[in-house]
Amino acid sequence: MKLSLSFDAPKGKIKAITSKSVAHRLLICSAFADSPTRILCEETNKDIEATAACLDALGANIQRNAPYYDVIPVSPENITRGATLPCGESGSTLRFLLPIAAALGADCSFLLEGRLADRPLSPLREELESHGVSISGKNPLSISGKLCGREFSIDGSVSSQFVSGLLFALTLLENEARLTVTGKIESAPYIDITCYALSLFGAPVQKNENKFTVGARSSLTSPSYLEAEGDWSNAAFPLALGVLSGEVEVCGLNPDSAQGDKRIIDILLRFGADISVSDNGSYIARRSNLKGIDIDASQIPDLVPVLATVASVAEGRTRIYGASRLRLKESDRLFTVSDMLRRLGAKIEENDDGLTVEGVRALRGGSVSSYNDHRIAMSAAVAASVCESAVEIDGAEAVNKSYPTFWEDAGSLGAKISDI
Repeated sequence: MKLSLSFDAPKGKIKAITSKSVAHRLLICSAFADSPTRILCEETNKDIEATAACLDALGANIQRNAPYYDVIPVSPENITRGATLPCGESGSTLRFLLPIAAALGADCSFLLEGRLADRPLSPLREELESHGVSISGKNPLSISGKLCGREFSIDGSVSSQFVSGLLFALTLLENEARLTVTGKIESAPYIDITCYALSLFGAPVQKNENKFTVGARSSLTSPSYLEAEGDWSNAAFPLALGVLSGEVEVCGLNPDSAQGDKRIIDILLRFGADISVSDNGSYIARRSNLKGIDIDASQIPDLVPVLATVASVAEGRTRIYGASRLRLKESDRLFTVSDMLRRLGAKIEENDDGLTVEGVRALRGGSVSSYNDHRIAMSAAVAASVCESAVEIDGAEAVNKSYPTFWEDAGSLGAKISDI
């Protein structure tokens, strides 16, 4: 799908969509709990649906009764073995469920789409293989055997998803187990979300610096009803629209969330953004005079595309560093975001660790590709608000991975959108 997009001055109010990071984790805990759980999840997307489908394949019964997910759990003793798990392009789904399936002895296969088969599984793969699991093939990826042991270790510098996947898996073992995370932990707040989700189901994880202890398996206790909170990662796009060229209000966000991407507010304020909080807790972002800053992206990699877009018209230089892992996402995001913005008239350079952006007065517009990456497509839309002519986005349907209603929300904020 190819769209043409332009803005005058974005204005309006939208509600933050459901956090897929939270939804993944609540679905997983619900699938192995002691009784059914209803989850309020007002929006869904391809990644959330992939996790639900994989859990269904393992024997849980997950029904989408909008705006809810109703989950009937499966006990570890009754797990479906030999199943095929359709992960789509969801890295979270694969990296969470691979160790879970290993802990269950599910002897299953994982079907992967897009770049997912090429994204790294080391050192998770080696850790599973050293604890009784055999892994073979690439797509489908197959596992056999059953995870065993009491002491586990993983390098935290590649992906926090490996840590989260192991924490889920350790709750299913029949003995107490400890996980030591070595190296610098990247995207650490996502591990906090995992621990929080497990605690909601009565499985607190003890943390002492870089060591996690998980008690011997006991049934996760369903709280019966839960609400998946609003998504800070995707709220960054309408907030950026506001500070670049209009006035946008975003409601439905939890200021006390464990989501690391709530830092979008602090970072935009450092740029010089005019952002206030209304009496009802909404965030209002207004057109602002912005100045370049330095940003350590090691804990907030998903914000880099939209922050680079903001930096493209911020006075002076912005340096984004600690972002080398972005080369392993749905696209090589250091390349694709710099290519997209450069085609629109930005002055941006990529390096091994991040991006350097020299702000210009305005972007000119033009034709870009989403590279089948949802965050590149949405960043291009944000860039359109400071372009002198329309932006054509090829592959605009990529937003369905995380934010299927993005184009409708953009239209409600004043975007002029047409099919090409």
